[in-house]
Amino acid sequence: VTFHTGTGTGRHETIVGDKGFFMAGSHVGHDGIIGNGVIVGNNVALGGFAEVADFVNMGGTSAVHQFTRIGKYAFIGGGAPVVGDVIPFGMVDNHGHLHGLNLVGLKRRGFSRETINVLRGVYRELFHGDGIFDERFANVTATYGAVPEVRMIIDFIQGGQKRALCLPRHG
Repeated sequence: VTFHTGTGTGRHETIVGDKGFFMAGSHVGHDGIIGNGVIVGNNVALGGFAEVADFVNMGGTSAVHQFTRIGKYAFIGGGAPVVGDVIPFGMVDNHGHLHGLNLVGLKRRGFSRETINVLRGVYRELFHGDGIFDERFANVTATYGAVPEVRMIIDFIQGGQKRALCLPRHG
């Protein structure tokens, strides 16, 4: 396992949270931020300035492009090339496309059936609904913005600066 230090032109530090599990050959690039309880599979490569939030699970040989953000509770499939920001609770397939929600992770972490159903509806509206994304996003914000788990997704999308969102194959 390798961790690069921060750079003089970046954050000046690489931050790694508590209770993470890093498997053989994994690498965290310079100025990265890794949250708590993250599982990083064999030979995962995280580029510089990558941000991985709490409780993310990353399958072996996945690669994360520099400046990419991965939201809380996301799941990255083995071998996935991640070049876009992954929403909280998102699941990325081994081709690097958003492929629904990390339902197994949500259940294992004790999220209620009601919360999971709300998140599923929000996901469908955001990524498979009618109209343009900005309109769907505004509707989700107005309708579900008070739900804490949905608020995490809203805040994550609004906080993006460097990379586009990771999207479904046909989304």
